[in-house]
Amino acid sequence: MSGLKQKGIAIYRWLDSRLGLAGPVIEAAEHPIPKSSASWWYVFGSAATVILMMQIVTGVLLALVYTPTARDAWNSLNFLNHGLTLGWFLRALHGWGSDFMVAIVLIHMTQVFMFGAYKFPRELTWILGVFLLLMTFGMAFTGQVLRFDQDAYWGIGIGASIMARVPFVGSKLVHLLLGGPIIGATTVSRFFALHVFVIPGILLAFVGLHVWMVLRLGINEWPMPGRLVRRSTYIQEYEAEIHKDGVPFVPDAGWTDAMFAAAIILAIMACAALFGPIGPTGPPDPTIIQTVPKPDVPFLWIYALLALLPPKLETPILLIVPVVVICVMLALPFFAGEGEKHWSRRPIAVLMVLVIAVSLGTLTVVSLNPPWSPEMTAWSADPVQPRFLRGRTPLERQGAIVFQEKQCRNCHALAGLGGKRGPDLASVATRLTEDELVRQVLQGGGNMPAYGSALSPAQTTALVAFLGTLNGNERPARDPSLELTHSNAAQKQQKF
Repeated sequence: MSGLKQKGIAIYRWLDSRLGLAGPVIEAAEHPIPKSSASWWYVFGSAATVILMMQIVTGVLLALVYTPTARDAWNSLNFLNHGLTLGWFLRALHGWGSDFMVAIVLIHMTQVFMFGAYKFPRELTWILGVFLLLMTFGMAFTGQVLRFDQDAYWGIGIGASIMARVPFVGSKLVHLLLGGPIIGATTVSRFFALHVFVIPGILLAFVGLHVWMVLRLGINEWPMPGRLVRRSTYIQEYEAEIHKDGVPFVPDAGWTDAMFAAAIILAIMACAALFGPIGPTGPPDPTIIQTVPKPDVPFLWIYALLALLPPKLETPILLIVPVVVICVMLALPFFAGEGEKHWSRRPIAVLMVLVIAVSLGTLTVVSLNPPWSPEMTAWSADPVQPRFLRGRTPLERQGAIVFQEKQCRNCHALAGLGGKRGPDLASVATRLTEDELVRQVLQGGGNMPAYGSALSPAQTTALVAFLGTLNGNERPARDPSLELTHSNAAQKQQKF
């Protein structure tokens, strides 16, 4: 044993003499932090980093089996679920790890905001954190798309429709994302490149820079009421506090970070074992809705918001509100970089967090059982009402058949009969021109996916011709029994 130990020490010294990593690593591990920061409130950043490492490992293993093509993506996931030993558990770890990482990063950002850790001199640290949050959401969304099941197909359609609303460059962005104007053969490979190469590369670079900033500027001290941040004196005050009662990160604070990270990893493993992987649901088929299409948990609130917003407000809110929110978050440390840190002295900050948390929570709960979900039997329960066929040309009647056979009534009602996910189409011709109808059918928009690949040109022409007749002027046929009753009443009135 002593001989092996000596050889190990010799190898370590040989490597360190050439790499020189031991000194910087030890220095980083033992960097001093305020004693008040060695707390359970400061563990979320480390936990998010550990989850990221787990996601990289499980993602690499999944990529060895996954086939990023529209034809084989769904089948490769089914093989992982049923044909590979513990493949389902690997998928479950990766999927639940994604949800946990979004939650932990959100909690960490909230804690940083409430503790005033975005103030001087940590402005850049906060800005990097904002971009890390956006990259985390990007990873979650692109990961859901790679399942390429029914939920993923709808998610791509909604995401593309939102991107298409961007002025001037919307269509170009959609072409770049999808590999064409509609969801096609190259769409999965585009999202695979984003999920495996582009976003993780940016994420790792930002994480490394974020950690470097934390080591350089120190961990934020516990906020004390009445202790103000001033650019002229803060650094001297912080260094004096470190000199007075600073403690090394390892082991004083490192053990809390390690215990919390271990607990989170165990929780992810427990969820993976108990609930299994997320999807895939039915194979992607835009002509037959085989499932209630919903995004993953981090995006359920968007799903509810899109369904509840009036159509006229969708584009302004989707394009303006996110930009404003991100700009405010990035500018926050520059217009509020000094002053009070403690949350009890910042009631507006507390109110903002409560309003955002309640709003997102409410929308998420509402989305779990929405009344606007597709009604799976609406298309087959009753035929198209005769009043919508009266006086129509053969082409328009053929369009009504397409409307019925392609299950449009799962999501759209005609005079109140049908699904509630989309708007009632009884008067759609008064809202959209023929060109707009063609575009909506082929490219989708709002909550509607693109059906360009599911309809032939002849079917599209017939369907649009039928929709173009729906102007709200159709009247239901009168009940013959009522006609007879009215006639009898008139005759009796004449007798008197």
